[in-house]
Amino acid sequence: MLKYSLLRSVLGCDTITQNFYYMNKIIGFLVLGLFTNIVWSQNLDSLLLNAKQSANDSIKIRLYNKVAFSYIFNEPSKAIEIIREGKALANTAKFNFGLTELINTQGIYMDVTGQSDSAKYYFEKALQLSRQHKFQNIESMCVNNLGMFNWNRGNYDTALDYFFQSYRIDESRNNEKSTGAALNNIGLIYQEMNLSEKALEYHKKALAVREKYKLENDQIASLNNIGINLKDLGRTKEAIVYFKQGIVLAKKTNNLIDYYRLLDNLANAYYMQNNHELALKTYLKALDRASHFKADEKSLLSIYNNIASLYNEKNKPKLALNYIEKGFALTDTYPDIKLVAADLYLTSAESHYMLDDFEKARHLKSEYIVLKDSIFSEVNAEKIADLEIKYETEKKETEILLQRAKIAERDLLIQKRNYQLWSLIGFAVLLSIVGGLFYNQQKIKNAQLQKENELKDALLKIETQNKLQEQRLRISRDLHDNIGAQLTFIISSIDNLKFVFDIKNPNLNNKLTAISDFASDTIYELRDTIWALNKTEISLDDLQVRISNFIDKANLASQNILFNFKVNELVDTNHVFTSTDGMNIYRITQEAINNALKYAKANRITVSISQKESRFIIKIIDDGIGFMVSQVTLGNGLRNMKKRAQDIGGDIKIASELQKGTEVTLYL
Repeated sequence: MLKYSLLRSVLGCDTITQNFYYMNKIIGFLVLGLFTNIVWSQNLDSLLLNAKQSANDSIKIRLYNKVAFSYIFNEPSKAIEIIREGKALANTAKFNFGLTELINTQGIYMDVTGQSDSAKYYFEKALQLSRQHKFQNIESMCVNNLGMFNWNRGNYDTALDYFFQSYRIDESRNNEKSTGAALNNIGLIYQEMNLSEKALEYHKKALAVREKYKLENDQIASLNNIGINLKDLGRTKEAIVYFKQGIVLAKKTNNLIDYYRLLDNLANAYYMQNNHELALKTYLKALDRASHFKADEKSLLSIYNNIASLYNEKNKPKLALNYIEKGFALTDTYPDIKLVAADLYLTSAESHYMLDDFEKARHLKSEYIVLKDSIFSEVNAEKIADLEIKYETEKKETEILLQRAKIAERDLLIQKRNYQLWSLIGFAVLLSIVGGLFYNQQKIKNAQLQKENELKDALLKIETQNKLQEQRLRISRDLHDNIGAQLTFIISSIDNLKFVFDIKNPNLNNKLTAISDFASDTIYELRDTIWALNKTEISLDDLQVRISNFIDKANLASQNILFNFKVNELVDTNHVFTSTDGMNIYRITQEAINNALKYAKANRITVSISQKESRFIIKIIDDGIGFMVSQVTLGNGLRNMKKRAQDIGGDIKIASELQKGTEVTLYL
């Protein structure tokens, strides 16, 4: 976001002679906000070419704004061409944000080029658009720019009010980063009013924000402003520290305008310390500029005069005249600064006195007196006072006429509103009747549509369930006919091998028996899977039968273990689970029994199913050797049991004690 920050005290370098300070106060300058980090060495033509080649309209238009803003200080004529072209693109693309931004930049261009009325028009138009479209960041910028506009015209109270508005807008948006510009400008207004302590307070707040968000170009401005106020308060040593920090940062960012201004201010501080040699060296360094650098030329007038004054003090009037001639050449180029060039005439007169050219010296001194009189004469002061009184009188008369007109308009408006109110009441009654009829009709229609949708959903659900059941039957048939038949063939083949061949090797015989047993177990597992697939839902009664069959089978395989399976009479055996949940419950129970058979060395295994309110509890208890739960690493079996319990929204607890047995409890 652009921040139009007129840093007159930044570019207004305090000089040996006070009139040059007033001259510098009228020069305006803009500081970067949204594009703060653009370095001056950037190739703007290349950036403009990239903008024109961009396929994205919003990016293209914002790049136009960036390039135009940068050109304002180097090639103003090119800047206005780019602004106009960007506005045309924004209008075509209906990109209101970019259009508002460009209009504000056009206001900056108008102010920099001295077209004040046009600047105010574009700032106010941008403010109106930003509020209309709720672009708060641009609104803050426009309010800030209107503060600058009023500041340039000496309306300090109005300017200060605009700056505080800008600060409040940024605060309301929680945009601390943007508050730096408003704080800086508030400080500059207090600085303008010679309230240096108050100005210093706000400049330091602005610097803290700018350092926090690494806004280097803005930090330069704050460092310079702090230095100026410290110097005005007589704290020259502190001022020099801040000026030097600003110079280092300006050099780093290639911000030449502020770099030269800081050098000028630093030289002034050295002069205040009576360090004339260092002051002269620093002034000369401020003049060491590239030939193509033409920005802020008017500020050179004070530097030329200060250098000439120092050479006069060093009794080198001829060297002083070299710089005085450059100063007069500058007034020829910029006639508007002639009125504030009075001290240059006085310094020149001093040089000619030292060279014994008394006639020339007297002539220059007369020129100095004429210029002083034109600025500070009592006659002019009285005329200005008369004009102010006349203006205030006309203003009050106009306000009285406006008040009368407003009263008449208000009476007419009240009468008109009464008519409108009665018309509105009649229209509201009619509208409520029509609305009630429409509402009832729509309500009936919505009820019919809801019933139709419910019927469609029911039919779709039935159709989906039928298709799912067909798919399950097909899979179960494939499993039974293909895999089941193949496993049966394997078992039969192994039995034939053992019958046909008299196998003497006991290891091979045991291995074949193990394979046959594994195939048999797999067939049983497959039958369980087919059982679950053939059902859309599994009742607790189905589970009870399945678990009972498994226990019977286990009892045959382990004749030394006594099995006990009991179901509490309060259990709702009609309760149904989904086929997936039912299968998981069965597998958890099956795994718990298998673990007891393999590892527990138990004499008794008990399986029980009970119910507490809506919660089912399945327990598998053995009286085996037990184990320490905290010291045992869970195997795949136990992990699978916990995972299955989580999948069905249940919880599984394992409790065991050495030589007392193990209890596995599944809560559903």
